Amino acid sequence: MKFPTTIQNLIDSLTKIPGVGEKTAIRQTLVMANWKQEDLMKFGRAISALASIKKCKICGMFADHDLCQICSSYERFNSPILCIIESISDCIAIERGGYFKGKYHVLGNLLNPLLGIGPREINLENITNRIHNENIQEIILALSPSIEGDATSSYIKQMVPSEVIVGTLGLGIPMGGNLEYLDALTISKAIEHRRAL
Repeated sequence: MKFPTTIQNLIDSLTKIPGVGEKTAIRQTLVMANWKQEDLMKFGRAISALASIKKCKICGMFADHDLCQICSSYERFNSPILCIIESISDCIAIERGGYFKGKYHVLGNLLNPLLGIGPREINLENITNRIHNENIQEIILALSPSIEGDATSSYIKQMVPSEVIVGTLGLGIPMGGNLEYLDALTISKAIEHRRAL
């Protein structure tokens, strides 16, 4: 069946979202087509606003201003523990557990030479500055337990001064697992039982 251009454009846009296939996109589009005009306009404004979202100048999280909520929190910013994560969704997964009270550093990706992702393609450059400027005493490498995650962890470990404790997540993270898909309790326990590298 051929849809009107307006409907097809929205279907095509929705299929760009990971996990949304054509059937789901069609179903969601047809539901939205029945919304009131004011609800559609509000939804459209919310999506348009994403174009102006900022990234925190310190950690790389999404933010409304120059600093995210975590970096602008006095208690969190003064924590001596820095958790290095691959993506913002990993931060959300860790925060759901409510156990970790330190700060974050978002890499944006993991080292993967086969895909052309080297140290310059991920957010590594200011980690050493943060260690010195923010009095970091411990780093938790909360990266996926994969070949890429292990390679990135090894690279970061070599960057870090020897007096800083470097560890990884502990119990409960399966090999090849992804933080964003794990439950909050598993992640909390992994942080609590972190181990030194």
